[in-house]
Amino acid sequence: MKELTKRETITIGLMLFALFFGAGNMIFPPALGQTAGTNVWIAMLGFIITGVGLPLLGVVAVGLGGGGLSTLAGRVHPLFGVIFTVIVYLAIGPFLAIPRTGTVSFEMGVMPFLPESLKGSWVPLFISTLIYFALTYWLSLHPSKLVDRIGKILTPVLLLIITMMFIQGFIHPIGEIGAPAGAYEATPFFKGFLEGYLTLDALAAMVFGIVVTAAIKERGIADRKHISMATVKAGIVAAIGLALVYLALGYLGATSQVLGASENGGQILSSVVKQLFGGAGALLLGLAVTLACITTSVGLVTACSRFFSERFPAISYRTMAAILCVFSTAVANVGLTQLISLSVPVLVAIYPLAIVLMLLSFLHTAFKGYSSVYIGAILATAAVSLIDGLVQLGLPLDQITSLYENLPFYKEGIGWLLPAIAGGLLGYLWESLRPRRPQPKQAYREKTSSTPTQ
Repeated sequence: MKELTKRETITIGLMLFALFFGAGNMIFPPALGQTAGTNVWIAMLGFIITGVGLPLLGVVAVGLGGGGLSTLAGRVHPLFGVIFTVIVYLAIGPFLAIPRTGTVSFEMGVMPFLPESLKGSWVPLFISTLIYFALTYWLSLHPSKLVDRIGKILTPVLLLIITMMFIQGFIHPIGEIGAPAGAYEATPFFKGFLEGYLTLDALAAMVFGIVVTAAIKERGIADRKHISMATVKAGIVAAIGLALVYLALGYLGATSQVLGASENGGQILSSVVKQLFGGAGALLLGLAVTLACITTSVGLVTACSRFFSERFPAISYRTMAAILCVFSTAVANVGLTQLISLSVPVLVAIYPLAIVLMLLSFLHTAFKGYSSVYIGAILATAAVSLIDGLVQLGLPLDQITSLYENLPFYKEGIGWLLPAIAGGLLGYLWESLRPRRPQPKQAYREKTSSTPTQ
């Protein structure tokens, strides 16, 4: 059986790293580091579990399952498979991820160079995002090797800039690492764990997993076991790269308290670069990040437009791309800080469902693929995570949350964990103890004869 060479494995791993490493991933570790202070490494451990470990599990889950997100979610119920897949595409598309690329490019590529008189105005953000998404729309209609080349050049450039920043910041620290604040003082690990949701990478992994398996198959790997192993190896390469970048950015954020508090990680990173390298460094970083954002937004608009136009044939790809870009422009103009705040309730609600789906996919054969296990685990998870999402929106649900407060880890933000386990076990017991009627031999023969040969 043919296997991937080490070079091919590293190549696919770097491709996966480039898919995950959008400019948005650069803004959360510095913000975490600045607030976590001396607890930065404990907080980063939690962040890496959800920001790196879960995306790795998602890619591997798709490789093992032999299908995409809809296949995994469809194991719960076909209707859930459709609804959850649409929600995920909306989250990594026009509701959160696509608008975020526009706001990050503004925060890091435009805002630092505006005169003070314009920094409080809505006009620069509107004009910037209007031009940005017009360019995104045009590129999504005319996909070319130019976008791929930009991505291949910019990923190494961004990594080089981050490496230079870390080395300079390590040799000549901007300031002392200060005291932790807020939740990072009492529960830094769990706070970092929840902050990892904001990367959206665990959701994107269920989509990117198909890209990885396709790249492996293109190299002549056909055996299911070898495809799974190659997916794991490529995922580890990407995970190592992401973890190192997050640790470097988290450290830079932790040493930036002397610069004063900032509204978001984009402003922190811009201030750090300006402090370390002056205006020229900030200009270089801003240009690289802006181009990287465009590359990411084109990829997301293309993927989402294809997905939704296939499900709504009456709407062409071109029209769908226009709708997504116009909608993303409107959402982006709420500003990066507000957009991150609005994303928290959504991610708190749906991220646990994605985590449970991933974990169950690894145990699929152990519980014989019983749909009742998926149903029990997902229903129990949703009973907690959806309420948590509504609470994050500010809805008064004290009567319900007072009942949940006795759940282990609820105050830390992962109260859904034990209910998910209990729901899955109850589903397994239900399916195991349920009496089964013997299947008529004729019906069995008809069923097996109609099943395609694997």
